[in-house]
Amino acid sequence: MVLVGIVIGSKTDREMIEPALNVLQGMGVDYELSVISGHRNPEKAREYGLKAAERGIEVVIAAAGGAAHLPGILAGWTTVPVIGVPLPTSDLKGVDALLSIAQMPGGVPVACVGIGESGAKNAALLAVQIVGSKHEEIKRAYCKYKVAMGEDLA
Repeated sequence: MVLVGIVIGSKTDREMIEPALNVLQGMGVDYELSVISGHRNPEKAREYGLKAAERGIEVVIAAAGGAAHLPGILAGWTTVPVIGVPLPTSDLKGVDALLSIAQMPGGVPVACVGIGESGAKNAALLAVQIVGSKHEEIKRAYCKYKVAMGEDLA
């Protein structure tokens, strides 16, 4: 069953979101990757947001650059937690996207992680924490990851 929905605005964003896919695969979390432009196909974004929860999606990761509308658009149409990943696709190297995602209006919460590939990885880890609060096997995988991370520091 798909637990995490990952949405990117363009096929060219896939490489930057790849660390998130790797984390989810490594922890055995089922996910789906969708390409939905909030600007070019707003109806598809609306439909995705409205149906996310009923399809079993428990967290949405939405990656966007520039004005970064996608996380906010999806958050406006769903009750599922949305994690925004700002992508460095503009001359401002993602700072514009970071500010856009972090400054959602009151009532439309979007969790915001760092810019780019490290942000994508952290978005997946946050999603794993969220779904792990409900799914014991995912919680165990995350705990194992944390222990291994600590051992790498020793």
